[in-house]
Amino acid sequence: MTAVKPTLVTGASGFVGWHVARKLLERGVSVRALVRPSSRVRELDVETFVGDLRDAESLRRAAAGCAVIYHVAADYRLWARDPRELYQSNVDGTRNLLEAARAAGVERVVYTSTVGCIGIPKGGVGDEQTPVALAGMVGAYKRSKFLAEQVALEYARRGLPVVVVNPTAPVGDHDFKPTPTGRIILDFARGAMPAYIDTGLNLVDVADVAEGHRLACERGRVGERYILGAENLTLREAFEKLERVSGVKAPGRRIPYWAALAAGAVTTAWARLAGGEPKAPLDAVRMARKRMFVTSEKAERELGYAPRPVEGALRRAVGWFREQGYC
Repeated sequence: MTAVKPTLVTGASGFVGWHVARKLLERGVSVRALVRPSSRVRELDVETFVGDLRDAESLRRAAAGCAVIYHVAADYRLWARDPRELYQSNVDGTRNLLEAARAAGVERVVYTSTVGCIGIPKGGVGDEQTPVALAGMVGAYKRSKFLAEQVALEYARRGLPVVVVNPTAPVGDHDFKPTPTGRIILDFARGAMPAYIDTGLNLVDVADVAEGHRLACERGRVGERYILGAENLTLREAFEKLERVSGVKAPGRRIPYWAALAAGAVTTAWARLAGGEPKAPLDAVRMARKRMFVTSEKAERELGYAPRPVEGALRRAVGWFREQGYC
């Protein structure tokens, strides 16, 4: 009997990658996880390979014998003392991983991009066809992910079976680090969110994002991008939902953008001088100037993607942070 080939998941020790790995395990898939020496995959029965996106040889070893690769791992920081680290992991690391996939002869690669690589028309809703360029990317994280997505699409044009997914802002349980979006939820639950700015984002249940990855692998067209999102909400609307699920009062004071920008500039400059991370990274504030409203209609039509309302995911996020002692 021919042995079943495993599926490699990069980033399985992180938020989205963990949920992708769990989704695959629930469907009886043998999962191999690429982890850094300092990381581990909690609560899941996976085969682990120690490696690093910047170490091409470790990726070749991890990919060998795999049928499918989900490349979820990324350096997801909205501030870094040395921005070159983001490009090394996100751009060079993606190229290294896709070269390893090519050498292994995998049947499919699902590359996890970000909604930050989707164009947003002024005052409108973006989709996969909205024009966008590198010049429109704010900060090293978005620029590095934009360039990484271009690498993935180039490999698809050259014959590697790559499908790209663009998750919006996932929320839910097991946000270990937490992610920047999870940090907002955690600060809210701690009562450490005294005010808000006038911005908007698309929230999505992380479990639906994981299912979207699986559907993209099975039904996605090579070389295509698929937005995985759910609800377009202003930040105030998101906080109202959090108030309902957490019992914590939502902030009622809105601060002007210029004040937030000034605070971001000060805290970021201080972090560079004193060490540590800024409370409000300047790039994060600059990103908030644009409402990231998008539609997942293409994924719904082509993949059968069916996201649920996000209130349940927000409830799980708050509950998990509290159970784990984050609050």
